Amino acid sequence: MPRVTSLAKKIETGLPAGLVNFLWLAGEIAHTRGERLYLVGGVVRDLILGQTTLDLDLVVEGNGIELARRLQEINHGELAVHPRFISATLKWERWSIDVATARTETYARPAALPDISPSTINQDLFRRDFSINAMAVQLNPGEYGKLLDPHDGRSDLREKLVRVLHQKSFIDDPTRIWRGLRYEQRLDFRLEKETLYLLKRDVNMLDSLTSDRIRYEIECVLKEPAPEKVFRRAAELGVLGRLLPSLPGDGWLAEQYGKLREMKLPPPQEMDFRLALLAYPLSAAEVDVFIDRLNLPKSLEALVRDTIAVKNKLKLLATPGVSRSSIFNILDGLSGDAITLNSMVTESPIAAQSIKLYLVTLQNVKVLMHGNDLISMGVPQGPRVKEVLDQLLRARLNGKVRTREDEEKLARKLLDEG
Repeated sequence: MPRVTSLAKKIETGLPAGLVNFLWLAGEIAHTRGERLYLVGGVVRDLILGQTTLDLDLVVEGNGIELARRLQEINHGELAVHPRFISATLKWERWSIDVATARTETYARPAALPDISPSTINQDLFRRDFSINAMAVQLNPGEYGKLLDPHDGRSDLREKLVRVLHQKSFIDDPTRIWRGLRYEQRLDFRLEKETLYLLKRDVNMLDSLTSDRIRYEIECVLKEPAPEKVFRRAAELGVLGRLLPSLPGDGWLAEQYGKLREMKLPPPQEMDFRLALLAYPLSAAEVDVFIDRLNLPKSLEALVRDTIAVKNKLKLLATPGVSRSSIFNILDGLSGDAITLNSMVTESPIAAQSIKLYLVTLQNVKVLMHGNDLISMGVPQGPRVKEVLDQLLRARLNGKVRTREDEEKLARKLLDEG
């Protein structure tokens, strides 16, 4: 007979009081509706490990959407309903709670999104990715805190193992391959022996995923505290190569991610920089494949392309004595983020100084005269106006003109020279 374990104390000490009160209330309401409510998944894992998770997942043997609506009436949060997944998300203050109907999943074909139907908590836990995420805590009065662990996830936590629940796990959902590596590296666990065998056997199933699903998994890796560890492990196991064979998973990437952490950028910008660094060693042709394989949104596509464009011009920027106007012409029109990223990556002090000069000074240099000013001086309308403006800008960048009067003198000289 399995040992009965209560996590009531861990819930009380491991979660903020506001969430603890919410769980008590949710359990009471579910009980009055004749439903059984459970706290499930990653939050249970983290509570056992003594870690804090503020985004909670609840599963009810009943109607998850209707229960979420009832809870919303009490706490007046924002409710988003997801009919396809028979679930809803309730948000208030800084909390986010997913309330789902206990369900089972079937896959019409490998790597397809599952067909979902209501079920029991045991079947709901069996559909999950790994044993350490397939535990639940009862929230109904009288059984509050009782742990359900049908797949021995707590033992795997003690042994520091990441284990799938059945042999077709990676075939049904290949994204579990990336998730398994994330858990392994984040928690400092290891893939269980059979799970490692299945991953290697089924790694080619990653090719069946849509671009959007792959991008989501890569984005999740980029949000990890140390994504370089996940990418290194993914390279070792042939996972990263399924995305693109020449992607780095080596010490260079770890070094660059370390530099990036020292910059202390806002999280969204840091995530974008991490993605661009992942693509940094690629050729222009490989970048096209990378962008297409991940179906990158336009903003990220532009950042990646500009990052590679600046990389390909670093030799010019590293030329001793490179003029200020040349630096401007090389970098003008390229993303400031791409330029900043290359200043971090380059090993050339001259290139780094050139980039700094551009970012601090040169990109802000403007010609004081306008096209109409030149026309009034006798410069013919058309391409010649732009040619003169470009020459004035070059002169200002190189310090040969400083005032509007200097520009007018140079413009007259150019006009006299024809």
